[in-house]
Amino acid sequence: MIEIERKFRVTHLDCLQFAERSYRISQGYLSTDPARTVRVRTKDDKGFLTIKGSSSGDGSSRYEWEKEIPVDDALELLKLCLPEPIYKVRHLIHAGKHTYEIDVFEGANTGLVIAEIELERADEPFDRPDWLGEEVTGDARFYNAFIAENPFNTW
Repeated sequence: MIEIERKFRVTHLDCLQFAERSYRISQGYLSTDPARTVRVRTKDDKGFLTIKGSSSGDGSSRYEWEKEIPVDDALELLKLCLPEPIYKVRHLIHAGKHTYEIDVFEGANTGLVIAEIELERADEPFDRPDWLGEEVTGDARFYNAFIAENPFNTW
């Protein structure tokens, strides 16, 4: 499946009052090769294994395969990930016909807040709430695989 996604910095956290759902995520990488990133993640009490292909030229799309796995398996796989896993809280906020995923990072990435929106096509129009800041789609510094190795607090 091809994932089409745009990423933005978030200008203020007032938007979190509109969150319809929030959950805690821990994720680590078994491979950070840009051609085939392999991620393991826990989302609250569920586990997932994800493989992503290389990004398109503008960074807005790439192949993604994800399967749910037992959370105990995910926790064991997280122990194999280097460096330390990323920790964040994801908040889901509807805007128009889309849902933004607002990731508030913790630990070594505290202070980083990113909004992601998935689209059905690259040129699809979408609402841009006032808390949506600079677009960082395609900027590799904001890929989770990058910040796992280069935490935001070291920039």
